Amino acid sequence: MIVSETSITGVCVIELERQTDERGFFSRAWCAEEFEAHRLRAGFVQANISLSKKKGTLRGLHYQIKPREEVKLIRCTKGAIYDVALDLRPTSPTYRKWAAVELSAENYKMLYVPEGCAHGYLTLIDDTEVFYPATQCYASEYERGVRFDDPAFEIKWPINVEIISKKDKAWPWHVE
Repeated sequence: MIVSETSITGVCVIELERQTDERGFFSRAWCAEEFEAHRLRAGFVQANISLSKKKGTLRGLHYQIKPREEVKLIRCTKGAIYDVALDLRPTSPTYRKWAAVELSAENYKMLYVPEGCAHGYLTLIDDTEVFYPATQCYASEYERGVRFDDPAFEIKWPINVEIISKKDKAWPWHVE
């Protein structure tokens, strides 16, 4: 695995190192020893799959607060997404900054989102599927969210948001 830091402290893009032959390729998608060597937390306890039928579907930005903060490892298994991590850790040097990467079934990249960061994505293609393990089970009482269009963060989305849940539309504006 090739681990590259983004502009956000602790948020990493992970690319597969492929061993190819006439059959195709083989690669490790996750390795405890490599994660440990890069100081990435794992210990996944839940895995999620989402399917978005239409291009322009936005999911997020979500996170869980203590004691249920979670790490996510996002991979797009069908289609393509614009994946965003937003740093909400007040003591972080990149607090209130965001990083984005395009994940697709073709590029096999993954995004590692650490505890204290909100996560969301916008589908770039119809019938897009996303798979991601998390280090905490979902707990609605600890769930929080950030509006995708909150001017406090100025996230630049590459295409228009066409579909969004009522819950994601209703998150409050960021107040300091």
